[in-house]
Amino acid sequence: MDNYIVSARKYRPSTFRSVVGQKALTQTLKNAIDSNKLAHAYLFCGPRGVGKTSCARIFAKTINCFHPTESGEACNECESCRAFNEQRSYNIIELDAASNNSVDDIRTLIDQVRIPPQIGKYKVFIIDEVHMLSAAAFNAFLKTLEEPPHHAIFILATTEKHKILPTILSRCQVYDFQRITTTDIAEHLQYVASQEGITAEPEALNIIAQKADGGMRDALSVFDQVVSFSGGHITYKSVIENLNVLDYEYYFRLVDAFLQNNVPQALMIFKEIRDNGFEAQFFIGGLSRHFRDLLVSKDPVTLPLLEVSESVAKRYGEQAEKCTLPFLYRAMELSNRCDLDYRISNNKQFLVELTLIQICQITNPVTSAPENPPLQKITPAPNAGQTVSPTTQTPNTTTSQQTAGTTSGVTQTAEPQAAYRAATIRPTTFKRDIPAAPTQTRKAAPPTRISIHQKPAESVAEENTSTVQTVLDTPFTAEALTTAWLEYAKTIPTEVVLVNTMQSCRPQLVDPKNFVVSVDSQIQVDHINEHFHELMSFLQNALKNNQFSMQLRINQPGEKEIIFSPKDVLMKMIEKNPDIKNLYDTFDLEIA
Repeated sequence: MDNYIVSARKYRPSTFRSVVGQKALTQTLKNAIDSNKLAHAYLFCGPRGVGKTSCARIFAKTINCFHPTESGEACNECESCRAFNEQRSYNIIELDAASNNSVDDIRTLIDQVRIPPQIGKYKVFIIDEVHMLSAAAFNAFLKTLEEPPHHAIFILATTEKHKILPTILSRCQVYDFQRITTTDIAEHLQYVASQEGITAEPEALNIIAQKADGGMRDALSVFDQVVSFSGGHITYKSVIENLNVLDYEYYFRLVDAFLQNNVPQALMIFKEIRDNGFEAQFFIGGLSRHFRDLLVSKDPVTLPLLEVSESVAKRYGEQAEKCTLPFLYRAMELSNRCDLDYRISNNKQFLVELTLIQICQITNPVTSAPENPPLQKITPAPNAGQTVSPTTQTPNTTTSQQTAGTTSGVTQTAEPQAAYRAATIRPTTFKRDIPAAPTQTRKAAPPTRISIHQKPAESVAEENTSTVQTVLDTPFTAEALTTAWLEYAKTIPTEVVLVNTMQSCRPQLVDPKNFVVSVDSQIQVDHINEHFHELMSFLQNALKNNQFSMQLRINQPGEKEIIFSPKDVLMKMIEKNPDIKNLYDTFDLEIA
């Protein structure tokens, strides 16, 4: 009985033509051989199982062939080719850098470089997994790699190009091998199956190609595994059963349920998937990929991105016609969000089921009046007989007003502070100068209740008649205002910026009903505005007065108050009265 050889070794490429998925790269190497323009060092890099070492061996065999064919391939008949095929050639030396990565190993290699080839023109050194060499070995190899003998050619192969020293990269011609496409892998598997007398369904080979993730060696290994399981007849069912792959039929059924807004059916399909032993995160990842495939199936331009067999591609096209683009965009977003939240979720099954329910409701969302309707921005109309001045803006100046318990035409009542924030009322206007005119008497508007929810007109009318705000007009002094201002700063110790602003910027009483606060920047204005309603409510309670207004003013450059030192004050006094200097000198005074 002959020894069994795995397909990855039995069908390893022996010519440039048999290399799968690297047509441009192999053509470049053939042209270099035909034109006799060979470099002294090459670096083959790329993912695993894409043909790097195989191409290195084919290249080494071809450049030493005595009678290459017209197509640029080795003849396999001359003494050099026969020695290579029988693995007795002394012109090709392979070194596994993963296990021979020391300086001594490189020195031994350098000694072999000096010996010319016995048969053929070149002595080729293939160093596989070259990134495993130590830094000292790399440095010992530099000089030889840069200026080798004319008969020596180095071919370095690696899967991790970023670990190669820049000094090595600069001495080599770099060839980047690409991942092999699913179509190319499936076609090669079909060729191998025909050579082995194995029947295989195209869908089954396509699943194997997807599982290989761009590596031909992985694909051939999985192929042998499935052949052993199926007994020589590879079917789609046997592949998904052996490889534990989730059948795309589940996803087609799920999307049909989504389009029909059938939540129970979607949940039952998910239960069936879990009963078959599939992880929920694996399922949600496949669902995201299915939505992506449906999206690329809707446009002929993106159709090449669909890496499935023709029969499956036809099914994707039929289902994609039923799906709208907004549905697919939203479904992809929900499934991706579920995938991101899966690891941190305490109830993973509920998270996936909730996602399925949300996807079912995309085309026909459930509309029901919630107990707490969403927050609404309040823009109340001015009352009869009351004039509301429009908001004006000028640079660098901000004014926030609250007068007679009314904010921008809305009367403030004893609503909770959260209601003020939710209503997003910012009674902010902008002024260049502080008005010095006496306070104008304003007519108190009928009290209006602020609500963060929309309510029927009848309910609002009842609340307006039942809620009346008490008008407080107790006179207060500038000292009482400053005291209340600083007391509020003590209640917010965590708001460091606001506390510093309130301590450095004291209110100045302009008249009994107005005070102004001068600040230095817009940032300070924003922090005060953020706590505007809480601040005003606190001041009203502390001063027992709700008939005043506050204005914020940003200082202009150079306008900030200048603070003089005691010596500066003395000099100013001497300028106005020179006798003060005589008094200062007579008594030998000193400034404390």
